[in-house]
Amino acid sequence: MDDYNPEHITEDFSREIETEPGSEDRYFNRELSWLGFNERVLEEARNAAHPLLERLRFLSISGNNLDEFFMVRVAGLKGQQLQGVQMRSFDGMTASQQLAAITDRANALMDEQQRVWIELRDALADAEISVLENDDIDGETDDWLANHFSEHIFPVLTPQALDPAHPFPFIPNKGFSLVFDLERKEDGAPIRELVMLPTTLPRFVRIPGEVVRYVAIETIIRRYTNILFPGYDVVGGGAFRIIRDSDIEVEEEAEDLVRYFRSAIKRRRRGRVIRLKLEADIPDDMEELIRREMGGEDVIVAESSGFLGVADLEALVEEDRPDLKFPPFSPRFPERIREHGGDCFAAIKAKDIVVHHPYESFDVVIALLKQAAEDPDVVAIKQTLYRAGKQSAVIRALIDAAEAGKSVTAVVELKARFDEEQNLLWANALERAGVQVVYGFIEWKTHAKVTIVVRKEDDGYTSYCHFGTGNYHPITAKIYTDLSFFTADPRAGRDAAQLFNYITGYVKPENLELISMSPRDLRSDLMKLIDDEIAHERSGRDGAVWAKMNSLVDPIIIDKLYEASRAGVQIDLIVRGICCLKPGIEGLSDNIRVRSVIGRFLEHSRIACFGNGADLPNKNAKVFISSADWMPRNFDRRVEYMMPISNPTVHAQILDQVMVANLIDNEQSWELRSDGSYRRLQPEDRPFNLHRYFMTNPSLSGRGQALQEQGSVPKKLRVKRRG
Repeated sequence: MDDYNPEHITEDFSREIETEPGSEDRYFNRELSWLGFNERVLEEARNAAHPLLERLRFLSISGNNLDEFFMVRVAGLKGQQLQGVQMRSFDGMTASQQLAAITDRANALMDEQQRVWIELRDALADAEISVLENDDIDGETDDWLANHFSEHIFPVLTPQALDPAHPFPFIPNKGFSLVFDLERKEDGAPIRELVMLPTTLPRFVRIPGEVVRYVAIETIIRRYTNILFPGYDVVGGGAFRIIRDSDIEVEEEAEDLVRYFRSAIKRRRRGRVIRLKLEADIPDDMEELIRREMGGEDVIVAESSGFLGVADLEALVEEDRPDLKFPPFSPRFPERIREHGGDCFAAIKAKDIVVHHPYESFDVVIALLKQAAEDPDVVAIKQTLYRAGKQSAVIRALIDAAEAGKSVTAVVELKARFDEEQNLLWANALERAGVQVVYGFIEWKTHAKVTIVVRKEDDGYTSYCHFGTGNYHPITAKIYTDLSFFTADPRAGRDAAQLFNYITGYVKPENLELISMSPRDLRSDLMKLIDDEIAHERSGRDGAVWAKMNSLVDPIIIDKLYEASRAGVQIDLIVRGICCLKPGIEGLSDNIRVRSVIGRFLEHSRIACFGNGADLPNKNAKVFISSADWMPRNFDRRVEYMMPISNPTVHAQILDQVMVANLIDNEQSWELRSDGSYRRLQPEDRPFNLHRYFMTNPSLSGRGQALQEQGSVPKKLRVKRRG
């Protein structure tokens, strides 16, 4: 059985796959490409087409993204630098070179965030939502805030003197602290005090009244230091915020994965400080102390003259101003299920179904699980759980099924970053209900999103399968665009069963009939599909590839796409985030175009389409959905799937609607240039917004009429690349 255990593969910060000598200039740097993505997110905060509070939400998201980037990616590079690791990234940069480039660009991004915040703060004030500074507070407002401070903030704060008797306290990840230099009024004796802002306190306090006014908690604390430090005068001070290394590395010798993660989560809270953000006007000696206590020369320091903790601006977005937010949108419940009176099994057995989230409700997945839990003919349910959320109806349905006597197996991925603790809680709840909980491989993550429901029927046992491109997470399913594919095809059921047996028992899949799997053959199968397009082009037919994903990093796949481009294959890629491929370079990637879509919904589905001897779209094209991005980790260190779509209706829905709409969008799309910069597309006289299109057009999972009745997409905007 040891032969079936995953081999050790190093983290993808380093060069895992050898490329040709001198080939470094063939790829964009992974980390800098990610920063480029976050710059595009930040630009949406300036997009006047979005309502004001939604623009503020984009600013907040850019702050949260940057925090997580330092917590994981930069932390990994910093670890390499400190350990003297000399391995280079695919584009030829050492860890130190990458850190230098990241620091410069991240600092520029942080400065831009502050400029955007000033713009939005002024616009909010014009919209009668004010964020008050200290000089704006007077009269009754001052009286109310002083009372609020005394009753609700002061009891929670714990000032700590910084002297030899009181060593510098531990500051948690994302911890925000104020430091004050004080002099005793009586004799001028100096003292330095640190005040950590407890996470239990809101970052903003709303002042009562019809006029909407907020005050940041640090502004309030600084204003009422006479209450916090009676008998002292403030002579100096500053604020700082830290980011800690928050990644969890799984050790090969971990004997008990659950116990290991419980311990690792606790250790993560005390991870090495990676980034220190300081107020720009902090006194020099105070800055020196904080730097020394937070890690000295090893910490990455940034100074800001504006608002620290941009992610916290999300709190202001919750203000009840529907006129400043996107119009409410209610997803449709799939028509195909309604046609069968809500009977999921009958609808799926009649014909394969694709559901397009968030335009169509994730409730259909819950409905399938609930029906399975209640149906006396259902004998077994198997499901992978990567991220399920905190209030998960999915977990409730699995518990109900187990308590009803079904055989229920849940593959809970403990290594889902930042969801480890929640997944441990779900695993305990599931086990208490009688669910067989499996944690998968020690080194690999189970990232495939698959469910099997086995039902006893008149003609034997039928396996009803769900293959998703996104997580079983009811909350993110409202804002992430993903596909849910439902089928009762016996071949899919047999393949899915082998996938589960591989995860639960290390039983290697053999003779898979439909799906490709990572780390088994997904990369090689993709390369063969691209090779087929190259062969078509060389034989005088047309070769074409369309693909949609979150990230494109894998150098082997990138090189194969370069080869296809040189052969004349027309390649259109929709890559929301990281893209290490360089498009439009003469003699290398002339025939490759890359776009990124950033808008109201987060593009998350993974789709791959191959022309099969003709330009795309065409009815004979090969169409696949997948759980995997095209990254080394997805191919080598994760259990993933790729599923071919053969049903003509579903095939047309994914290819002629979803993919075409993504490729012709010109209101929220960016084009990647060969130098690594992105250009926002301009609608000109033919505007098309793919999110608006799917919010207003008939359901994908209807009778297949949308293609005929609506023309799938406006014909005048159809994608044409040749001639």
